[in-house]
Amino acid sequence: MDTNTVNYQEEKKVYYKVLVGLLLLTAVTFIQPHMFMTESTFLAQMLIAVVKAYLIVMYYMHLKGEKLITAMVWFSLALVTVFFVIVIGIDVVNFQFGAESHITAAAEHSAGAVHATPAAH
Repeated sequence: MDTNTVNYQEEKKVYYKVLVGLLLLTAVTFIQPHMFMTESTFLAQMLIAVVKAYLIVMYYMHLKGEKLITAMVWFSLALVTVFFVIVIGIDVVNFQFGAESHITAAAEHSAGAVHATPAAH
């Protein structure tokens, strides 16, 4: 008896479910900025993107059963996150151009101030 038989009809059902999930998440991506979590759109969009990427990698790239690859992906993600936090932490502490920044200078100006056109560099 062959134990390596694959039921392609069952697999096809799983792929269709993943496809429907991806389509629904894509619809949510477009609807989200107008309907919910309007104050944290970036966070919501990134969470949706991570879920979609996970579904694609696990099902369509057939990495669902791979233990070593999954461990390496998590390790790489943790490593990149640590370096990202370190670099951003150093950059924020040593930020020199607060007066010239469009982000930090807005808080210093009054609400009714008219901004002049910046000079050519």
